[in-house]
Amino acid sequence: MSAAASVASLLHTGIRQLELSLPEGTEARLLAYLSLLSKWNRVHNLTAVRDEQQMVSHHLLDSLTVLPHLAGYASLADVGSGGGLPGIPLALARPDRAVTLIEANHKKASFLQQAKIELGLSNVSIHCGRVEDYMPPQLFDAVISRAFSELALFVQVAGHLCAHDAPLLAMKGVDPKEEIAQLPSGWRVAQTQPLHVPGLDAQRHLLTILRN
Repeated sequence: MSAAASVASLLHTGIRQLELSLPEGTEARLLAYLSLLSKWNRVHNLTAVRDEQQMVSHHLLDSLTVLPHLAGYASLADVGSGGGLPGIPLALARPDRAVTLIEANHKKASFLQQAKIELGLSNVSIHCGRVEDYMPPQLFDAVISRAFSELALFVQVAGHLCAHDAPLLAMKGVDPKEEIAQLPSGWRVAQTQPLHVPGLDAQRHLLTILRN
């Protein structure tokens, strides 16, 4: 099996294990995104993961595993998007949802713009700048981050992006009990959801943070 076929097989198997229903052609678009990410990564250091097979589990499937928990959110902000994770896989999987990628690093934001163009992501918007300075014309139904910061800082810099009763969603590794204890007053963790990522032998959790 060629390297490309192996990557495609890993993605297909992982999506089946997650029991996700995706629009026709989504797997091919996810692979196109992965190829673009790998290409830019050689020059711009978008991610520490270099091997494309590892990227399938560590990036694509890790991002997609939160998809069942995003039902009902028509608009989503991805804070500290970096190379577009989890925002781009989620936007590819749900083209009917508006996804805004927020990234302060200009080189990474340039990659996001290129990915938007090459993948035809009409449901994606990109904001290059510090999240705490971003004042969107409309607030979001949910705001998500993946390995962005400690929870207290996430709430501090991104809480203003949430519409009324909208959650902050933090993708984490181990259950961050110490970080939860440091949350500022006015915010609480409503749910800590363990996640299983196919091919990834590590703990993963999704935390739902709400205003009190």
